[in-house]
Amino acid sequence: MVSRVARVKRAISPAGNRQYGGFTLLELLLVLALAAIMMVLVPMKISSALPGTQLKSAARELAAGLRFARTHALTSREESVLILNTEKRSFRISGRERSYSIPDSLDISMLTAQSETEGEHSGAIRFFPDGGSTGGRISLRNGERGFGVDVDWLTGKVRILDLEPEN
Repeated sequence: MVSRVARVKRAISPAGNRQYGGFTLLELLLVLALAAIMMVLVPMKISSALPGTQLKSAARELAAGLRFARTHALTSREESVLILNTEKRSFRISGRERSYSIPDSLDISMLTAQSETEGEHSGAIRFFPDGGSTGGRISLRNGERGFGVDVDWLTGKVRILDLEPEN
């Protein structure tokens, strides 16, 4: 009879001979915290190791700025301008106080309407309320590889193109 009671106690009690698998809440939180740290640090290390990543990122940021300026012109019914300064390696959008920087490792050039140039190192692409623009191309290069951010003068459409290597 004693052995039967002992068997029942062991089956009910978690402290008995049975081993329960699993993790504690503290262990799970520690693993999640380490995973979050890795998700933040690893992309930064990889992006700085890959020169093409900075190039593509800068082209996308410029395209996003141009698209914002176009959308702003359409919705506010006012002209909107993206101004690029190749010497300071930055651009800004009318109506915004923030200035966006372009990495020093990239070569920048701009082709725009003569009326939109402001000296040797500064130019703009202007968007009109009807969707059109002055048009132009901002070229970014990192050695052999390059992207052109094109703006169609008639529609104001912005797109990113791969550029041919320079000879």
